Amino acid sequence: MTSADTAEATRAGARAAIQWRKVMVLTAGQGLSLTGDYVLLVALGWTAVQMGGAGAIMTLMLAGTVPRALTLIFAGPIADLVGPRFVLLRTTSARVLLLAAGAAATLSTDWFWPLVVVAAVEGVLLGMGSPASQSLMPRLAEGNQLARANSLSAMVTRIAPIVGSPIGAWMIATGELWHAMAAVSVTCAVSWCAMFVVTRGMTGTTREPGDNLLRRSGDGVRLLRSYARLRWLFLCAFCLDMAFGWPIDVALPLLVDGRGWGVGSVAVVVVAFSSGALFAGALGALLAHRVPLFVRLVVTGVGIGVGILLMALMPSVVTLAAVGAGVGLMAGLNGPAIVTVYQQASPRARLGTAMSMLTLASIGTTPVSIVVFGALSTVIGVTATWLVCGAVALVAPVAAVMALRQPVPAAEPVAEPASTAPAAEAGTAQPATADRAAAPGGEVTDSDETEAQRTQPSLVTAGRPS
Repeated sequence: MTSADTAEATRAGARAAIQWRKVMVLTAGQGLSLTGDYVLLVALGWTAVQMGGAGAIMTLMLAGTVPRALTLIFAGPIADLVGPRFVLLRTTSARVLLLAAGAAATLSTDWFWPLVVVAAVEGVLLGMGSPASQSLMPRLAEGNQLARANSLSAMVTRIAPIVGSPIGAWMIATGELWHAMAAVSVTCAVSWCAMFVVTRGMTGTTREPGDNLLRRSGDGVRLLRSYARLRWLFLCAFCLDMAFGWPIDVALPLLVDGRGWGVGSVAVVVVAFSSGALFAGALGALLAHRVPLFVRLVVTGVGIGVGILLMALMPSVVTLAAVGAGVGLMAGLNGPAIVTVYQQASPRARLGTAMSMLTLASIGTTPVSIVVFGALSTVIGVTATWLVCGAVALVAPVAAVMALRQPVPAAEPVAEPASTAPAAEAGTAQPATADRAAAPGGEVTDSDETEAQRTQPSLVTAGRPS
């Protein structure tokens, strides 16, 4: 094989490793849907405050979050059994109808309880669709290309609140709640079209004898118990979410107020953090496959922990915002890395179940963080508690190191391509390729990968297990 043939094979392998067209359609659809979610969140929250104050907004929050968390217990197994296409097309279309009905209801009545019903059903639908949605990228991208795809998705999630929140505030200030609900119903309809295109051919797994939903509902815990790599990554994500919840949602306004900096300082810090994360998402989408995994997962984890510690000690708004931007930059690289390695370490037949556990940890951690650290702050003060949060965050990179030390789970069997025999006759390093297929994505072996491995196209097609 000539060097030109080798280069062409390498380019063909890179193209096969990611389906960019579908990735872009999926990212655009999810970004539009998430932007609509923030529009609805602001509009519903403001309406609830106007109707019943703090009690109403708390009721609305619980109505949305509790059903969503409970649904996640079954959502992952359902996505694995019937496939992401079945789940996403139905949950998204149900959201379109729900929001349209909610717009009609709020147009004709000023009652508060219809909003609670909409929030509760919305929570169930979001919880049902979340694991299926998060299982799509590994079907569209592989190896280091999956890291780029996840970084692109993370960048969109940072943009969505920046765009959606002001639009929601403008719509509720200049119009009525039903306007916002109707608009979000339209964004969901567009998202449905994107899902229809992206999920074509994606089916579920074969049901085994004696297999049922009740039995599969405990698969998430069994996965963490059986796969040490997943267990350590779960702990890594949990510690970071635990450390972020109270400082951002509660402590930042208290810290700013206590130092007499004014409420505008909170917005400055939040914008700085979001800007750093947004820049990191764009950087990751372009270069994540070239940045060593250890840097994206461990070094940035240390940076987040140190940054949280420093934020509690900054003497001015400028320095606090600068450190916040640095923490956002680290988080924008770290988050997609955790998701990517977690996806690659999960069995393909249980990918939805695995992602439901990761989502459940994120949803359930913030309230726990607020309660635990809020209670602690009443005893030792805001600044000292913020430092405790930084110490908790520093557990995450330790867990990440332990995760990388675990063996990569073996991949599911894949059919041998017809081109294997000729490649072997040409002296191609087939054992290296086989090893690469046995370790989905090869993320942990970036630094140890041989040149023969780098020049081999992946044996696994980008659409598997479509």
